[in-house]
Amino acid sequence: MSNVVFACHQCGSRVSLALTEKVERKDDCTGCGASLRCCSNCRFFDTSRSNQCAENQAELVSDKQKANFCDYFEPRTVIDLVGKRAGQDDGKKAFDDLFKF
Repeated sequence: MSNVVFACHQCGSRVSLALTEKVERKDDCTGCGASLRCCSNCRFFDTSRSNQCAENQAELVSDKQKANFCDYFEPRTVIDLVGKRAGQDDGKKAFDDLFKF
């Protein structure tokens, strides 16, 4: 099973999330201390839009890198397909052992 993660907008540190876990306004990055619940970490953040938000009902937020109370915030997540899981090397070793003579 892969992990759902998103990266801090400021330092790029990866933050793991459970599928039902929410990012609270008080949550900060453990790497740099930047706010995690901000426009720059939202999936609707789009610099090509007039207010830099793809959600047309959201209110204008002036500072996109500070925590805010936007009701439409959703973390910009990705699936970590290359993250190392316990036992991953064991499977590779077992496969390689099949071809030893």
